[in-house]
Amino acid sequence: MDIKRSNWLKKRKRTKKALGTLGVLPRLVVFKSNKHIYAQLVDDISSKTIVSSSTKDKDMLPILKKVKGKINQSIEVGKILSDKIKKSKIEKIVFDRNGYRYHGRVKALADAIRENGIKI
Repeated sequence: MDIKRSNWLKKRKRTKKALGTLGVLPRLVVFKSNKHIYAQLVDDISSKTIVSSSTKDKDMLPILKKVKGKINQSIEVGKILSDKIKKSKIEKIVFDRNGYRYHGRVKALADAIRENGIKI
């Protein structure tokens, strides 16, 4: 296995273990690729996705055409996702950065969710 990939998997496992509240609160998992960012809210007890949003969603296309830059796109994904979380009547979540640094697109997504009233 590639060294970078194995190190990322170690960080991912360590981060998930450090959360410590698995099962108590829904977990917001972030995945980012070179072009897109994906975020989903997972219930660890039932192992099901509650809500999700990404830059590839069809309802995001008109919004993302107006926005330039990946960080600004992450902010828009965070706003849409926080609206979906509010509709499902969830107020508090745990943020799983999935081994990524809390910087740039990941931070922008988390800040946008916080600004819309969801406690992380």
